[in-house]
Amino acid sequence: MLGTYLKECLYFTANRLGRVITKMAEDEFATSGLSPTSAFLLMAVFEKEGISQKELGEILHLQPSTVTRLIEKLVIKGLITNRVEGRLSLIFATDKGKALDETINECWNNLRKRYAVLLGDKEGDDLSLLLYQVSDQLENME
Repeated sequence: MLGTYLKECLYFTANRLGRVITKMAEDEFATSGLSPTSAFLLMAVFEKEGISQKELGEILHLQPSTVTRLIEKLVIKGLITNRVEGRLSLIFATDKGKALDETINECWNNLRKRYAVLLGDKEGDDLSLLLYQVSDQLENME
């Protein structure tokens, strides 16, 4: 039966999970006015002012072109600045961007609470860690 094959297919189930959790994240981050990925990029900048564009790509596991597009959108919104120093492109939060810190953290915590209701706190954290580790393993196979 096709349904059984789909349930046993990592590609299908991972994409299904991706669609479900993306919808949840978009709902929760809507109050910030940012996409979840843009919010996570801003969180990384809050954690390390002057972070390089390359580091952001590594942290977020995104291609350089995707990071560039995200940065351009956040610069246009006035949330970050992009300063070039030599060969490095360094990213800093503006005061307007820093003002979103609490809102973004609240959105992130709301997302975690939302899936913890279904999965449990520990189970949600354990599943996230397992998925991260599996992603690393599969990525390193390439």
